[in-house]
Amino acid sequence: MGNVKIENRKARHDYEIIEKTEAGIVLKGPEVKSLREGRANLKDSYGKVINGEMFLFNFYISPYPNSLEKINPLRKKKLLLHKKQILKWGQKAEEKGLTIVPLSVYFNENGIAKVEIALARGRKIYDKRKAIKERELKREIERKMKKI
Repeated sequence: MGNVKIENRKARHDYEIIEKTEAGIVLKGPEVKSLREGRANLKDSYGKVINGEMFLFNFYISPYPNSLEKINPLRKKKLLLHKKQILKWGQKAEEKGLTIVPLSVYFNENGIAKVEIALARGRKIYDKRKAIKERELKREIERKMKKI
């Protein structure tokens, strides 16, 4: 069984990552099956703290074809974290104008679905250009170092 990992590539481009952590995610059976097949999308998804619990919104998991249970593919999914951590992240997100963004969803060695979430600050367009320029310069330097 290959290790399935769904990445949110746009997150690292659109946001400056400040802090990362791993969280469990509450899923229903057919959702887990779809995830194992890699049939999910993290684009435009975000985390939010509501009544002391953290939820993931807009995380699309396509319906499993052979399932009798009809589940809304965009339903909010509960994230499993320690109470203190939820409160800490919730406060930071409110106070400092940060966003909770999922970076990837994967299965750990015990076969349990996990979400890597990050506390992130949105980048402005000029910041994105600057980041791209820095990355290209770094690549160019690495190429020249290899030739030596």
